[in-house]
Order: sequence, then C-alpha cells, then structure tokens
Amino acid sequence: MTSGSTRRSFLEAAGAAVGMGALGGERAAGAAPAQTGAAPGARPKVAALTSVYYYLSHAYHIVGRFLDGFPVYDGRPDPLHRPPFDIASLFIEQVAPATDLGRARAQKHGVRLSQSIADALTLGTGGLAVDAVLLIAEHGHYPYNEKLQKLYPRGRFFREVLEVFRASGRSVPVFIDKHLSYSRAEADAMIRSAAELKVPLMAGSSLPVTWRRPALEIPLGRKFHEVLVASRGDLEIFGFHALETLQCMAERRERAGKPQGVAAVTYLEGDAVWAAGDRGVWSWELLHHALGRSHTVNPGDIRQNTRDFHAPAAPKGDVATRFAGPIAFVIEYVDGLRATAMILNGHVDDTTVAAKVDTSGGPSIVSTLMYLPAPPGASFFNPLVLRIEDFFHTGKPPYPVRRTQLTGGILDAALESRIRGGRRIETPELAAIDYQAPADSGFIRTPLTDPEVNRL
Repeated sequence: MTSGSTRRSFLEAAGAAVGMGALGGERAAGAAPAQTGAAPGARPKVAALTSVYYYLSHAYHIVGRFLDGFPVYDGRPDPLHRPPFDIASLFIEQVAPATDLGRARAQKHGVRLSQSIADALTLGTGGLAVDAVLLIAEHGHYPYNEKLQKLYPRGRFFREVLEVFRASGRSVPVFIDKHLSYSRAEADAMIRSAAELKVPLMAGSSLPVTWRRPALEIPLGRKFHEVLVASRGDLEIFGFHALETLQCMAERRERAGKPQGVAAVTYLEGDAVWAAGDRGVWSWELLHHALGRSHTVNPGDIRQNTRDFHAPAAPKGDVATRFAGPIAFVIEYVDGLRATAMILNGHVDDTTVAAKVDTSGGPSIVSTLMYLPAPPGASFFNPLVLRIEDFFHTGKPPYPVRRTQLTGGILDAALESRIRGGRRIETPELAAIDYQAPADSGFIRTPLTDPEVNRL
C-alpha cells in the first residue's frame, strides 16, 4: 500500500474483506495476482473505458474522483483524498458535443483521449501499457430488449479488453461498474473468460459498501429465516440495486453445505404483490421493519401511495421503466432461504433491508438503511472508489465477483418472469453459483461529513 492509502482507517478491518481470491475461489490453480507494471515510485496507470461522460453520469462520478479526489473524514488535517493512480487514457463511446465533459477533463488532466478500447489499454505502444482498467458502461443511447433491459455494452467492452490481454500475454485488474451484463448467459461467459486468462475481476455498485444507518454487520454463519428489501426506482436500473442490497446480507447466512445459488425467481406486480404478502410468501412484519429505517417513507396507506405514483417522463430516447404500483422479485435460494426485493414507487425513495436471523436469545429482526447521499455529490461513490482502489492495489476484489453474477442473474430471471406473466422461472444456471462472503463486508464506517463539533 502507498502512503496515500489512508482509506484503511476509513474502512475498518478491510484486510479481512480483501482476503478472497480474485474470482471468489475460482482462480485457476497456481495463478498469481496481476502485478502492477509501474516502475518503483511511479503511479500506476489506469485506462477508463466509458459509454458516455457527462454531468452526473457514472463515469463523471467514478473517473472524476480519480482525477480530482474526494473528501475522506478519517482524522487527517486535510480530508481531500487523492487516489494514488493516474488516469492514463479515456475512451468514450458516445460523445454528445452539447453535454460531453470527458474531452475537456482529459485535456485539463493530460489524459490520452483514445478512439478505441485497444488504444486506451496500449497507449499507442502495441502492447498492454496500463496497470488497471475501469469499465463504466452506464448511461447513453442503447436499445432495449423485450424484458426492458437496456443493452449496455459491458460484455462487448470486456471482450475487447481480453483481446489486448491475450495479445500481450498478461492481464491487469478490471473493475466493471454495476452488473456484468443484462444477460445471465453472457455474464457467465465473462467470468469463465476471466478465469481462463487469470484476470482479477470486480463488479458491482455502491449499495453494499455505502453508509448503513444504523450500522449493521451480520456475523457470518448466522441462520437466516427471511430477508426483505424495500426500494424504489426504475425496473432494471434500481432492481439491480435492490438485489445487491439483498445479496450482501443473504450471503452471510449459514447454508448447511449448500451453495449460495438461487433455484427459482418469480416476478409479481400490482395487487398480486399484496396478495402474496397475505399468503405468507413474504413477511409484512419484515416490510414494517424495513420501512421503519426509511428516511423517505410516505405517510398514509402503502397500497394507495403506490397507486398514486406518477412517474416522470423518461429522457429522450429511453423507455419508461419506472412504474406505479408495487413490484416484487421473489427469490428461492437452493438452501431454502426465502427472500423478496420490492420496488415501492410512491411510498419510499430510498433502499432499506430487514432480515430475520437467529441470535443467542432466539430469532430477531435486524434492519438498516443503505444510505445514498443525493447528487450532485452522490457521496456513495466515495466508498465504492475506495474499494476499487484496494482492488487495484492488491489484485483481489473486496468481495467475490460471483456475487455480482448472482444478483445480475436474479434480475435477468425476474424480468423474464415478467414477460411470461409472472411465471416462476427455475434457474439451474444460478443454482450452482457458490462463493464465501468476506468476514468484513466492507461498508464504510467513518463520518459522511466533517465530524467536528460546533463550539459556541
């Protein structure tokens, strides 16, 4: 670690969290973690591959933090944390002159503007010339499929990265923002290719590592009875966030030797959601506890509030995927755990989770809010970038990439269930997914804002 890596005081016990192998225990035998090619004392170089780079886009938030730094209130006199990496190149697939900020940022910071992914990785040398890769294909004009999934090119970008790795005979860590792919089949192929080439791979969003209010770390190996997430937003975009929240809790359960995997997924909407709760498919008690942690819960009847919701118009070129009425993804794990992720537009505008677990005093319900500070700062990107830094330094992700494969796969299956009229979708391709959760889940523990006490 470099002296600039003060995030260790920022994320408690992070050493335990990064102790997993780069592919969740599935690295090829004898494979060594990728080593930085930077000369001693030099700052490692990062290639940033983006779909777009405009105000408040994911590239703006993630790449911008590597370029400009961000505040970390971990006791230093100067809270500005500057990641000890250089963005060496920037590839932007879709550049809209009226809104693009990437080109100007690249010029300001002396970053190479690349016209291809290969150039971004080779820096014009003909061989791999960077030490890590940021792959951020979120936002932009891409088509939708019948499941209402936006066909972001994460898989295509990754395949082009692998071409450079193959030609160069070595690989470096790759972070993929959010899910690996809209397709569970493509996500599986990406992981298999990464394992074949010994590519350290990390993916996911900020939800598992952002602030939890109140702080909640469920010890590994606890018996879980049920988990429920209450969230909001667009069907796929925020459905993924809800499932990441769910899985970073569910993965900590005692599984009696069974894999983490999921046997079946069912999509419910409208009155079918409430009817399922009345039948005991999901727990009203857990929903009550989850909503009790919300900072945005709407007074009044949950049924009426979700019916009254009026979604804003979708941006030009996009499809409206933020719906009125409740939505639920019902998940059946291989070991028998029951879990539900709910989208409750009109009733909440944040994401909370509740779980019923065994304690020394008997079953207990625990709950928390996954706190996402609002834009323009969107400070929840701070802990995500800190975890990416850890990954780039060590070649070991803070949690196995199989988690992201599982959450993305659940989402894909749920959206398949939707177009099949809410049919239960069996998922043998997800059932065998297995990994061990890290002892420390890596969520951020230090203050969000300046902790100095006012003295009058």
